[in-house]
Amino acid sequence: MKKSIQTEKIITISAAHFFHDIYTAFLAPMLPLLITKFGISLSVAGLLDVVRRIPSLFNPFIGLLADKICMKYLVIVTPGITAITMSLLGTSPSYTILFILLFVTGISSALFHIPSPVMIKNFSGVKTGTGMSIFMFGGELARTLGPLLITAALSIWGLEGSYRVMPIGIIASIVLFFKLKDVSSLNSKNNKRKVKGARETIKELIPFFLFVIGFQLFRGGMKSALTLYLPTYLIGSGESLWMAGISLSVLQFAGVAGTFGAGYISDKIGHRNLLLITAITSPLVMWAFITSNTVTMIPLLIIMGFLLFASGPVILALVQETNTERPAFINSIYMSISFGINSLMVLIVGILGDKIGLELTYQICAVLAFVSIPFIFILPKKQVEK
Repeated sequence: MKKSIQTEKIITISAAHFFHDIYTAFLAPMLPLLITKFGISLSVAGLLDVVRRIPSLFNPFIGLLADKICMKYLVIVTPGITAITMSLLGTSPSYTILFILLFVTGISSALFHIPSPVMIKNFSGVKTGTGMSIFMFGGELARTLGPLLITAALSIWGLEGSYRVMPIGIIASIVLFFKLKDVSSLNSKNNKRKVKGARETIKELIPFFLFVIGFQLFRGGMKSALTLYLPTYLIGSGESLWMAGISLSVLQFAGVAGTFGAGYISDKIGHRNLLLITAITSPLVMWAFITSNTVTMIPLLIIMGFLLFASGPVILALVQETNTERPAFINSIYMSISFGINSLMVLIVGILGDKIGLELTYQICAVLAFVSIPFIFILPKKQVEK
């Protein structure tokens, strides 16, 4: 019997995603003030974000843990933990304490993001794509509003007053406890019988992970170029700082729409069809953007943002639809792959931009993105035709 989607529970976990990620978006707006406070260089300041991401390297171990305990408690407590650590950055007395707070934030973030998609899958029934879109919408909205929240707080209370926004996340965890306390352990069935080992589980899903690696690797350059390096590219092309900032905001807002709508669309037309559409059209739109003028630039960025982020909830749905007894572990492997590829492509695009210029780098990224198309056909037919 096919299960129906449990919208209320999905919205609850998506709200948790929002309240968790709104705090992880605090670092960038706070960074200039932290640099001034501690007198650190840009290169040393960059290590702060690296420290926050280091716990992602341990995702597979966290995934194995999440498959053995009640997942809901990880989702409940982590928004409060992240709220505490990130809100205390401004009151930190030393650079060492900053490292510790951000490292704990990274652990809390991993503990939230590994089990939460598994819970979304269980509550989505046959509409996994829709469930993942709602879930990722919460995260994308948080990354849009988080900088605004902390900037307002810093403007009113100063850097030392950043702790005043802490209660929002703590209250969110308290509300989550009452909302999810009656939810049964979603992985209890795995605790009652012997399940396959981690090595055997990975071996069975090698074709799927080849798809994930290939698809994200060849699209990763395009995504890095159009997010992190977009303002630099536009200013180098003669646009104003104001236009560069507006363009990035337009791209991100369009990405929120793409994240929200893609899952629903993929549930209607199939995961593979939507991935093919985005894989074929997004490089074409990027090439049109490279050759565009100021008049057509914004409309193209709106289309580009939708297409660029649309594949995210679809791939996350595919991760959760793998036939495995270790869903949290598989999700942790996916997150580790994404972390590694994104970090690598940011570095490569930056090096190419220094060597040959960003315009030629953009062109190379657009062409390479087409190579992601064959990897879509690695996916098992039964998995993408849900």
